[in-house]
Amino acid sequence: MDENKMHLINKIFSNETIRTIWDKEEEKYFTSIVDIVSAISKSKDGRKYWNKLKQRLKEEGNESVTNCHQLKLKSSDGKYYNTDVIDIEGMFRIIESIPSKNAEPIKQWLAHLGKEKIDETFDPSIALQRAIDLYRTKGYDEEWIAKRMKSIQERKKLTDVWKENGIEKNVEYAILTNEIYKEWSGMTAKEYKQYKGLRKENLRDNMDNIELILTDLSEEATKRLAAKQKQNGLKENIKVAKMGGHAAKVARNDIEKNLGESVVTRTNKLNYKYIEEEEKQIELKEKDKKKLK
Repeated sequence: MDENKMHLINKIFSNETIRTIWDKEEEKYFTSIVDIVSAISKSKDGRKYWNKLKQRLKEEGNESVTNCHQLKLKSSDGKYYNTDVIDIEGMFRIIESIPSKNAEPIKQWLAHLGKEKIDETFDPSIALQRAIDLYRTKGYDEEWIAKRMKSIQERKKLTDVWKENGIEKNVEYAILTNEIYKEWSGMTAKEYKQYKGLRKENLRDNMDNIELILTDLSEEATKRLAAKQKQNGLKENIKVAKMGGHAAKVARNDIEKNLGESVVTRTNKLNYKYIEEEEKQIELKEKDKKKLK
């Protein structure tokens, strides 16, 4: 997909052009507020409509406005200009603030999502079944889905052990997970996703069987070592995480030695492409050609 089109955004806005950009550092999508406002309000001057709406939201104390910032987006003249952008959560809050019949289908959709979340609170099995059904619609086979559901359970057991060992903050869980990945794959989880060409997509959902097995092995080994050694705090648990990752590294090295190729692959399950990444590569090649001339 290019910077002007994002798969989910396109579906929500019935294929209207909503300029969207991916921020690698924050790992978030940001969308042009003027484009959103224009699509929903059908105003001839989306920028003027947004300025008036912004003022009203400020007066109401709406945080969506304070959370928006500017990024350079490509305009119709082909040039890039600083443009007000908002993340996906803020986008929906702005839509809810626009009194237009065009916003109603999206508001109804959001209301339905809210109802689903409340239903899941009372009956968690609904969320589990919904996840299984979603994997099926994405083309995953039953054997893979069963393995994935089991890996989610095992991951929870690992985080429970970490919690018992004094790990409480989300950032600490992320650090330990990265140590495991780095040890056996040579990459952090973020680097691994980028290697596979992923953004918001789940890394494990885009692994092949061997990659998934090595990930499960590294976390299972870490879980058992952490439970047995009962090390307390982040520093000591990093050492244990590296031990668990090393177990998978040994297995990986042995497999690759016999296969004669790497088992860490760029393959993923995406049925669309991030076209702007390809466009950037083309632009760089063109610049290199000009330099050679």
